[in-house]
Amino acid sequence: MTEIEKNLGTEIELFLNYKNVSSGINSVYIQALRRFEKFCYENYADQKELTQEMIDSWCQKRSSELNGSRNTRIKVVRAFIKFLNQRGLACIELPVLMKSEKSKYIPHSFTEEELKAFFFECDHICKDGRRFSNYKNLVVPVLFRLLYSSGIRTTEARLLKREDVDFENGILKIRKGKGSDKHYVALHSSTVDMLKKYDFAMDKLKKNRTYFFEKSNGSFFDKSWLSRCFRECWYRANKTSAVPYDLRHNYATTNINSWETDSFEFNDKLFFLSKSMGHKKLVSTLYYYSIVPRLSETIKDKTESDLNEIIKEVNYEE
Repeated sequence: MTEIEKNLGTEIELFLNYKNVSSGINSVYIQALRRFEKFCYENYADQKELTQEMIDSWCQKRSSELNGSRNTRIKVVRAFIKFLNQRGLACIELPVLMKSEKSKYIPHSFTEEELKAFFFECDHICKDGRRFSNYKNLVVPVLFRLLYSSGIRTTEARLLKREDVDFENGILKIRKGKGSDKHYVALHSSTVDMLKKYDFAMDKLKKNRTYFFEKSNGSFFDKSWLSRCFRECWYRANKTSAVPYDLRHNYATTNINSWETDSFEFNDKLFFLSKSMGHKKLVSTLYYYSIVPRLSETIKDKTESDLNEIIKEVNYEE
């Protein structure tokens, strides 16, 4: 074992233990840090400790990256360096985040017919001669209906633990939202009934599950699996383009469109929607005003400010 492997490995373990105790970490966070660790071992084997050059080299924007994806990749390393600096274990400048490019993605606006056709395919994903899987057959219809009816992020659904589904009160406890924030989501009674039936059926296949949507090997489903299943069902039923995130967008805009324009009730509902969707800032929820034409004038009237000053650029995955 080289000096850099020994020293850097020890520091990373200290950092991971700290993060796990203080705010919790998920596998994606750990994987990002391990990739950085591997990079250092492979390119700086002759070094004894972490250096500014190593950090600068890792954080340099790659030709295949956008500013936003580059920022996502280095945020874990920024937190690691900050941890070391605060404890006198290093004296390294924090890598600077780059201004994210303006997103050109326009979320798909579902029609009732599209959604009916999509969920029909979800219900029949493993039938009609297609490859059968008990897990896929049970998970897909429930997972996408949960995304549609609750507005939670796909990551939150995939990492949802069984113990965090409160059937009695109809509440989801989201431990792993964007960042490390925890929040709660109230479910419609029909959604709670659906989750109960799913849980009962899955319990027959696999006892003592950790994750609510769990693979046969005990781990959670990954992002690529979810995307493949969505595409399989969506394009069997529809010719338009859509992605799983659009279900979250649909949840927000459908709620906003249903509200009355009374200021007090309107503002209360906006606040509750923001909390339910796990937004750290209200401005992230206000983003949806920019894509709900009926309410663009309403927000101007209620805030007495220019709409463009209120609705800042927001990452579409927020």
